[in-house]
Amino acid sequence: MDQTSNLLKQRRDKANLLQESGVNLYSNTFKIPVPITDILPRGENLAAESFEEDGMIYRIAGRIMSMRKFGKAAFFHVQDETGRLQVYAKRDLLGDEEFKLFKKWDVGDIVGVRGRLFKTKTGELSVEASKMQMITKSLRPLPEKFHGLTDVETRYRQRYVDLIVNPEVRETFRVRVDVIRLIREFLTNRGYLEVETPMMQAVPGGATAKPFKTHHKALGMDLYLRIAPELYLKRLLVGGFEKVFEINRNFRNEGLSTRHNPEFTMLEFYQAYVTYHDLMDLTEEMVSWLAHEITGSMELTYQGQDVDLSPPWKRYTMDEALIEVGGLDQKTLSDDAGIMKLAKEKGIELQPEAGPGKAKTELFELLVEEKLVNPTFVTSYPTEVSPLARRNEKDPGVTDRFELFITGREIANAFSELNDPDDQFKRFEQQIAERGDDEEIHPELDHDYIRALEYGMPPAAGEGIGIDRLVMLLTDSPSIRDVILFPHLKPEAGM
Repeated sequence: MDQTSNLLKQRRDKANLLQESGVNLYSNTFKIPVPITDILPRGENLAAESFEEDGMIYRIAGRIMSMRKFGKAAFFHVQDETGRLQVYAKRDLLGDEEFKLFKKWDVGDIVGVRGRLFKTKTGELSVEASKMQMITKSLRPLPEKFHGLTDVETRYRQRYVDLIVNPEVRETFRVRVDVIRLIREFLTNRGYLEVETPMMQAVPGGATAKPFKTHHKALGMDLYLRIAPELYLKRLLVGGFEKVFEINRNFRNEGLSTRHNPEFTMLEFYQAYVTYHDLMDLTEEMVSWLAHEITGSMELTYQGQDVDLSPPWKRYTMDEALIEVGGLDQKTLSDDAGIMKLAKEKGIELQPEAGPGKAKTELFELLVEEKLVNPTFVTSYPTEVSPLARRNEKDPGVTDRFELFITGREIANAFSELNDPDDQFKRFEQQIAERGDDEEIHPELDHDYIRALEYGMPPAAGEGIGIDRLVMLLTDSPSIRDVILFPHLKPEAGM
């Protein structure tokens, strides 16, 4: 029998002995304990080896995280959602029978304790137990006390254990909750209406990605988990809502990486009668404010890189970025054949139907993106790679679009919206014609969206921000899996 099997058998044996002694291993009678963080301040003015003068009895409940057993006494730490507190268990106070049952408790068990506060000789605030109760017996041991749960894949796969033994992980997800709450507060205070649009769509649109497909039997039709909410949010602009946002999941049937998970959270917001310039200002204000609210500063460190989120942020056109950061020259950028040749020389594989706009965008991703550490807006994306964005009136070869980069990663994508139904129809047709063997571009044309535009959509701008990547930045997390509670993984061997 290996060590793990032996430990599991020992736990089961203890559980059986407790049950035979009449102990309910999964009790539900210990009600409304006091949060440990509410108790800790009580010990600030308590002298060592002193008890609370008022003799107040406290009720705490949580998981045993450490245990030191002696002959007639023991110390153990109980952890609840808010913190940890030491408990002193003494046979003379508990009685022989209760102390005997306590000896069969293990690290990982969830227990309830009643008792008075006191401070030990070393000054640690503790509860002297007068009554203890098994609430839930743990049948599996927690990771070793001093090593914790360190295997990355095991941490992701068994997030429930990761949250128990790694307090910093719990803090990361508290920050995630705060980020979403503050974004809602920011946008709601500025008159945006939070809405919900379909997760299952007959025609997936709003992005270039391969969707997940399912079938609805009653309707007799295929449906797709949405790759983006964009086209439905813009339908709401047609309907008369002028400022809308949604925070919800998108699904893309693509590979896994430190930046990509097939299920992820996006913020998308749209506003009528503004341009992408207005959204740059709004984004700068929102993200810098959010960072200050979360971290107390606009200066932070991400994976060893110093990042300053203080406004104003740098703004480049794509051509300017390729020249100033990527080292190219204006002559090359102005020569369509030259830019295509350079892309091939750099090892960029282009589809036969790809033009200079696609080549330029790929060169930007290769030569510039990772160098944009401090927040930088990049504007004037080629029309060829921006099928939903409004053409620039002075230069129709580019669009009124920006992407925001921080620490070399795209955080946001936004543009002044294309509201000309004829232009949109042609671009959809071109997108389908260029599909080739690329399954990521769905072949269907969204005729209902074109019909909506024909009723008239006011001039507007819209934006998407990756919540997961934003949380990664604000918590110094190297992988998107660190900020998603239950990331997708390959099947576990043997399960």
